[in-house]
Amino acid sequence: MYTLTPILTALGTDLWSAAAPAPKGADFSQETWWISLIKALIIIVVLILYVLLALWVERRGLGRIQTRPGPNVRGPFGLLQAVADAGKMVFKENFRLKGADTLIYLISPMLVAFTAFAIYALIPFGPNATVFGISTPLQLFDSGVATLIVLAISSLGIYGIVLGGWSANSPFPLLGSVRSTAQVISYELAMGTALVSVFIMAGSMSTSEIVEAQKDPSWLLGLLPAFVVYLIASFGETNRLPFDLTECESELVAGHQTEYSGMNFAWYYLAEYINIFNVSAVAVTMFLGGYKAPWAWDLMNPVTGSPWWGILWFNVKVWSLFWIFVWVRGTQVRFRYDQFMNLGWKVLIPVGFVWMMAVAWIKALPVFFGFNSQQIMLAVAGVCVVLLIIVMLIPVKKVKPAAPEPFDPMADGFPVPPLPGQELPPSPRSGLLKVTPNTPAETAITGGKEEK
Repeated sequence: MYTLTPILTALGTDLWSAAAPAPKGADFSQETWWISLIKALIIIVVLILYVLLALWVERRGLGRIQTRPGPNVRGPFGLLQAVADAGKMVFKENFRLKGADTLIYLISPMLVAFTAFAIYALIPFGPNATVFGISTPLQLFDSGVATLIVLAISSLGIYGIVLGGWSANSPFPLLGSVRSTAQVISYELAMGTALVSVFIMAGSMSTSEIVEAQKDPSWLLGLLPAFVVYLIASFGETNRLPFDLTECESELVAGHQTEYSGMNFAWYYLAEYINIFNVSAVAVTMFLGGYKAPWAWDLMNPVTGSPWWGILWFNVKVWSLFWIFVWVRGTQVRFRYDQFMNLGWKVLIPVGFVWMMAVAWIKALPVFFGFNSQQIMLAVAGVCVVLLIIVMLIPVKKVKPAAPEPFDPMADGFPVPPLPGQELPPSPRSGLLKVTPNTPAETAITGGKEEK
């Protein structure tokens, strides 16, 4: 067996060795239908409570960042404000525009919410635990391709956004849904390349087996670039600042949600926050050890190895990632659409793909060339140092300012503002009003003649 250092040998198996034993996943051999039903109901209820608490955390957190109190009237510390808002949504009138496709208009929000709830069924909250004398994993469902199922379900959610925007018979929802399509295609590719690196490291696509493979604390160090790519892509996947271009208020009012109200709007709103927890839960499962305690804590407190402790550690990690979403929303500004697409296609996808190939080579080197882990890590560190030096020595090219392009603001029949690099033509009224520095404005307006 190859080892990084004697310390890592004591902590767990060598992740870089292709000969490492395969991780053991969840055991569903004693699962019964009524236990599965109970777990499904618990997931639904917990996610709804998560959203209510997340709304309070976000609004209070943003208030703290922006030096204001936030909600503080309904209930202690404003805790019941989200409950009051939910009650208002339930009793609000549902309306739609004339000409809207009624069936698709009503089904689309529920489709988005259903796909958001479904993803948590594949997330492990803990190892096998005994419930009513039956050993069952703290997970609703697992498969050898569970992570691919997660990606497939998240892709289905975009259909609810596209169909909802199209069926509303309004230009703003349609434009928002078209943007959302391009956004999801771009950023799911980057997210996919980051997750492939995890599959290569773990040797499995099962979520429970991936968690079991993360016994070595060097796991995140080896996948840190992939984790950064995934984290950035998750903002685009969930339509959150600075990538909320599908529903940006200044351009599209509310994007695909513009013509929705009442419970129809509430389904979209609920799905948005559940999707934040979905991408956070997937990140915890793939990169941060899942339900396992931090390795240093495990060494000091072996008593906390109980399966039920996994729920605590899992929630601590998920809520920590949720706070990153809140923090970014309170401190960052929205990207332009061209900046957003350039980041996805020219930065995230190439970085994710290159690191995916690097991880594959690192896993293959012990098999084909007999290198041990120490040699591999030294070689990787040397290559990173050389690349860093090369990047620092490359001179930064100064972009020459382009000449302003001719621009007709009335070309489409209505006035539009100029884009960067465009210049408005001279106004036809320019030169009619001549003001000299020593001439009062009233005199300039009357042409030096006294009004009678």
